[in-house]
Amino acid sequence: MDETLTLEFDGGSRGNPGPAGIGVVVRAADGTPLVTLGRFIGFATNNVAEYHALLTGLRRCQELGGRNLLVRGDSELIIKQMRGEYRVRHPDLRPLYEQARDLLGRFDSVKLEHNHRHKNHLADRLANLAMDRRSEVTDVEPGGGEAAKAQPSRGIVWTEGRRLVCPRCHCAIEVHRASTAARPGPFVCQCGANMVPAPEGPTR
Repeated sequence: MDETLTLEFDGGSRGNPGPAGIGVVVRAADGTPLVTLGRFIGFATNNVAEYHALLTGLRRCQELGGRNLLVRGDSELIIKQMRGEYRVRHPDLRPLYEQARDLLGRFDSVKLEHNHRHKNHLADRLANLAMDRRSEVTDVEPGGGEAAKAQPSRGIVWTEGRRLVCPRCHCAIEVHRASTAARPGPFVCQCGANMVPAPEGPTR
């Protein structure tokens, strides 16, 4: 993939240390979200959660075939450590830092930017929803706020013969040819709802 992918990541902990979650957003060059992921990671500090978010995002970018990255996080500490501007002194962070450096070295080009919190809102919401639900989430409904809901991760694989239906208007589509270049984000129906996998079994 020649286009530059943008990775936005966030991690949080309620108690520091305490119950922790991560949020990851990977965007295409035109800003389209390709990956939206929130994950509950158990008991951790804020900084450990931030590193887990970065690592998860880098792996997702690899899976998409990305070679050029713009990485944005709202943790100044993590960004400056990855740039080599701050030392990594805490023993819990050192192995995570080394893993991240190794992954970054596998891309052709990487730019690391500090992203202010108000510009990192989707990754932040995903992390918080994962902590609220103590599970993995992949989608945030429009509207935001405390009432925002997330779809549980369904592990959707776009394979030949896979059938998707709209939960709102019940129209359906079928994948006739799988492609490794296909974007893994949800298919959106004309009515605006995200299409979901049809139940397994006979469809006619």
